Amino acid sequence: MLLLSLALVLGLILSLGLGSVRVPLKQMALILASRIAGVGSNELDPTLATIVWDFRMARSLLAIAVGTALALSGAAFQGLFRNPLADPFVIGASSGAALGATLAIVLSLPLSVGGFGPVPLLAFAGSLIAVVLVYVISHTGNTAPPAVALLLAGTALSSLFSAAVSLLMALHDQRLHQIFFWLLGGLGGKSWPHLWAMLPYLFVSIVLLSVLARPLDLMAFGEETARGMGLAVSKARILIVGAATLATAAAVANSGIIGFIGLVAPHVARLLFGPTHRHLLPASAVTQRRNAFEPTGRQRTCRRAPSLHRAGRRWSRR
Repeated sequence: MLLLSLALVLGLILSLGLGSVRVPLKQMALILASRIAGVGSNELDPTLATIVWDFRMARSLLAIAVGTALALSGAAFQGLFRNPLADPFVIGASSGAALGATLAIVLSLPLSVGGFGPVPLLAFAGSLIAVVLVYVISHTGNTAPPAVALLLAGTALSSLFSAAVSLLMALHDQRLHQIFFWLLGGLGGKSWPHLWAMLPYLFVSIVLLSVLARPLDLMAFGEETARGMGLAVSKARILIVGAATLATAAAVANSGIIGFIGLVAPHVARLLFGPTHRHLLPASAVTQRRNAFEPTGRQRTCRRAPSLHRAGRRWSRR
């Protein structure tokens, strides 16, 4: 984990010098020393300082935040649905965000709330509303919707929202380029305000998912088994979906729809650190405990089961 963190920091620093304007390493060191440590220098180029700090550093950090949000959400949804093909957009978050952003572009709404402009704001709201609608549609009687019902409702609602986006694009062809450009996803034109607007939502999601790491491990045995271990499955499912959707909505609002990360990153992390969510989720990645579900024999898993049962009972009483 330490080596990966160092590689991430090194990649971040090297990316600051790449682009249409090449920045020498000496200038980059002076710029970082000036902006972070407040050390001034007569050799500092103010133009390069603006390029590196106000544009490249902000976009690089935003890219890390977006990737973190999508990776966390993907790991949470894969654990919740026990489906290796699940991603952050599996229950309609992306289609809802796309419809919200398309409406903002078509209507040219002059809105700005919580650091989000009109397009990110409606994309954020559309993503959350879509997941709420999925829960409402899949709800049957007095019982919480099962995971399969959430998947089916999310697929159906995604198709409906995608059709609505296509209709709006056909009716407003003068906005076609702007809509299509947003749907492709990207971080062009982003700066520090976009990062500051996203960080609170990402922080809340990280905290919630770190608390929910053990319930996710329990649900890996199946909902009935987790319920038998004392876990309040319905409550845990709502919190997991809410936390993962909040991270996804914040990411999509700033970057548009970016696939692949939320699907592949959890699998890579699982290969490196095992399937225990305490290790998969970045908020608790520093905990280097032995994987409770490592397939090295039934005896190890059975020895671990009583502690999982007690953890489930403790979490269900919260």
